[in-house]
Amino acid sequence: MRPELEASLLHCRNLPSPPGVALQIIDLAQDPNVDINATARVIGMDPALSARMLRVANSPLYAGRRRVDNLGQAMTMLGLNATLSLALGFSLVQGLRGKNGTAAEQEKIWRRSVLAALAARLIGQQAGVARLEDLMLAGLLQDIGGLALLQAAPSEYTALRARAGDNAALLALEREVFGSDHATVGAWLARQWQLPAYLGDAIAASEAGAADPVDDPFPASVAASGAVADLWLATEDPDGLLRAAAEAAVGMATGKQAPVLDELLVQIAAALPEISALFEVRINRPEHLQAISEHAKELLILRNLREIQEASQARHDVQASEERMRRLTEQSRRDPLTGVYNRLQMEEVLEREFATAVALQQPLSIAFIDLDDFKRINDQHGHLVGDQVLRQFAQTLQRMLRSTDLIARYGGEEFLVVLSHSNEAAASRVLQRILDEVSRLPMAVVEEQPLHVTFSAGLATHDSAGTRFEDARSLLQAADDALYGAKREGRNRVSPHRQ
Repeated sequence: MRPELEASLLHCRNLPSPPGVALQIIDLAQDPNVDINATARVIGMDPALSARMLRVANSPLYAGRRRVDNLGQAMTMLGLNATLSLALGFSLVQGLRGKNGTAAEQEKIWRRSVLAALAARLIGQQAGVARLEDLMLAGLLQDIGGLALLQAAPSEYTALRARAGDNAALLALEREVFGSDHATVGAWLARQWQLPAYLGDAIAASEAGAADPVDDPFPASVAASGAVADLWLATEDPDGLLRAAAEAAVGMATGKQAPVLDELLVQIAAALPEISALFEVRINRPEHLQAISEHAKELLILRNLREIQEASQARHDVQASEERMRRLTEQSRRDPLTGVYNRLQMEEVLEREFATAVALQQPLSIAFIDLDDFKRINDQHGHLVGDQVLRQFAQTLQRMLRSTDLIARYGGEEFLVVLSHSNEAAASRVLQRILDEVSRLPMAVVEEQPLHVTFSAGLATHDSAGTRFEDARSLLQAADDALYGAKREGRNRVSPHRQ
């Protein structure tokens, strides 16, 4: 890069820069010992960023069977590396948008960036790249050099972009006027910001053409994403040159041939509304690609019947195997009699819930529940009736608790309940309401006579505004101590822990 261009960029007051949260996330990304709690504290400082992380966790790209309701759940579901990459991308989006009268050009650059981010992720899936969120971030940032040039020389660069008919012409004009293209400037800017090296390398290689192929599938996917974005954003492609360039780039990145590009465009069309909303940019579906979706579907339908049957059978076998594994895994986590979690699984879950509560400074309550005089039920009516009482009691708990609360059979007639985001007062009210309901409803019917039971509960709460515990085990011990207090006081009651 020319020294005069570097000096101009360094002295540009409007040069885009990362906001404070992004700078902290960059530091976390470079720390090999970073944990999810530290990341949660940083992300939690920015309500808008937290909301976006929740939204992306529930988006079609990531959503699982259970809806994510809070930042801790989102981070647990996404994983630490994905959380850092996505959070960095979202936070940088705000800092990169300058305000110097170039809003229209900025919007064009952002449309290409967001399209490239989505395309990079989908191309990476086809190429077998594991770090899909890192790919998405690299795709999003590959044009930051263009934004920097737009801020450093707004009039000159706007006029230059107006003269360029396509991205290839834009690169040629950038090199002619500035001595560097936006990929080189973007890589320089990434170094100035101290972004992870893989991002700078991917940005630098993002405009590598067929004459300078990239062997690594990660930067190759980023480079291909730009070609796909150019095809999508073009008003027309009468000679098919943009399509040919996109096909070649995608084929180079994935090692696959047509119809990979058509399938990729169909996937982009399906995911684009959600991605556009996440990044707050409007991207229309181009008229010259309207027929792509139907064409791709026809190709898929007309594939060799034997291959389809074999693939279908293979998928069926894999799904059946996965379902068996899922059932076996779920069975290993569940108490076979009551269907709620078993003790081993609950201890693992409690550790995670406690760490999340500490990181987000949210209250967490747990209750040990013991059915009163349960031995008498077994002695008088037999173990089958006792089992029926346990099942009915567990069902009553599940019915009266929130979907985010967790229940486990801890052993015998003892149950453990974890109430997230609940302080002591709220948890006490919930448990008392359950006690009243259990006392009112029969848990079994013996010789046409209702069998009623009561329970004793010990409650302990970790609350940053009140009582704090060192770890999950200490919290568990406090609930156990409170349970013995409830029994000493006469049973049939909820007793909170008192230090």
